[in-house]
Amino acid sequence: MDFEFSEEQESLRENVRRYLEQNAPITPYVRDMVEDDKGFSEPVWKGLAEMGLLGILIPEEQGGSELGMLEMGVVLEEMGRVVHPGPYLSTALAAVSLIRAAGSDDDAATLLPRIAEGRCVATVALHEAKHRYDWIASETVAEQSAPAEEGAAARESVAARESAAAERSAAAKESAAGWRLTGCKDYVCEGMASDLFLVVARAADGLGVFVLEAGAPGLKCSPTPGADGTRKQARLELSESPARRLGSGDARAAIEEMLDRVLIGLTVDGVGAASRALELSIAYAMEREQFGVPVGSFQAVQHMLAEMLQQLELGRAGAYYALWAADQSDLAECHRAAVMAKAFSSDEFTRIGSQAIQIFAGVGFTWEYDIHFFYKRLLSLQHAHGGSAEYLEELAAIVLD
Repeated sequence: MDFEFSEEQESLRENVRRYLEQNAPITPYVRDMVEDDKGFSEPVWKGLAEMGLLGILIPEEQGGSELGMLEMGVVLEEMGRVVHPGPYLSTALAAVSLIRAAGSDDDAATLLPRIAEGRCVATVALHEAKHRYDWIASETVAEQSAPAEEGAAARESVAARESAAAERSAAAKESAAGWRLTGCKDYVCEGMASDLFLVVARAADGLGVFVLEAGAPGLKCSPTPGADGTRKQARLELSESPARRLGSGDARAAIEEMLDRVLIGLTVDGVGAASRALELSIAYAMEREQFGVPVGSFQAVQHMLAEMLQQLELGRAGAYYALWAADQSDLAECHRAAVMAKAFSSDEFTRIGSQAIQIFAGVGFTWEYDIHFFYKRLLSLQHAHGGSAEYLEELAAIVLD
């Protein structure tokens, strides 16, 4: 196995890092977006689209570059290094993966070009507060709308019926008609910024994924508070909201595949955030003085930094292997790798953030210093889609099966 990134991947890393440093630095961009309701700016989003970053996982015929999870990991790691806010992961990874796994060719042709061009921000509405991270127990219900009455159509001329049918077909694709959704979805990433929701709901034939446009009748989207201002969440309340189904039949396998990819993406983002937190901690340990010497000269601080490095490199190894497995191995191995990576990083990366705050001491909690952004980012990783306990149990079930 080749453990090095290719020249093309390293070039991608350099370009992404340069773009983020120039257009979305922590000061002022991230600080401003933390206070912004949407959490991202249109010019930066358009820039990501023009660089082809929104279409990394999208086929070429639909406007993307059809690369792989390794390239997606390169981008997410760089975004983690600058705690980049906004809906990149929810759109370019989660939504694209679910559309490709659960949708039909028509779904992909309709939705993916909009995402690749930066014209659509999308997210997945998966969890419910009542069941926390047990998304299989979803109580959001999808019911098919009653078919239109045939009496009026029978009285139309042949030409009029054909015209009306064409209009209805176009409207069904564009306005997401055909199903009605009722229920609530919580922990919806970047919900307030999204134009499109992929809602997991229970239909007569099992779990399905339904496309719901922002502003649809019966849809109420409201922000929910969280520790990490760079990852905003929302709650969806649905009351017979019109939607259309993504693909057909039970979508559980497609949802599982998407979720594994999201877990990997979150972990790689955490690698970037933890790596930068360690760098900042080392620099500050050499700058901050007590008793006339840098605190980095104290053995206790050196031990803390060494432990942070150990945690980071173990997590990095797991994350990189999971990226490789997503591209090169089967779904079962990808799932095992994703679960392992998330189980480890949930606690250990958060510990890196906590130790960084200890090295910065009191100033680490102040708005003027950047380190608290990284701590909060790693805290959000700890609880995203479940913590270490859930994934250690899942890993045990895989091993003992």
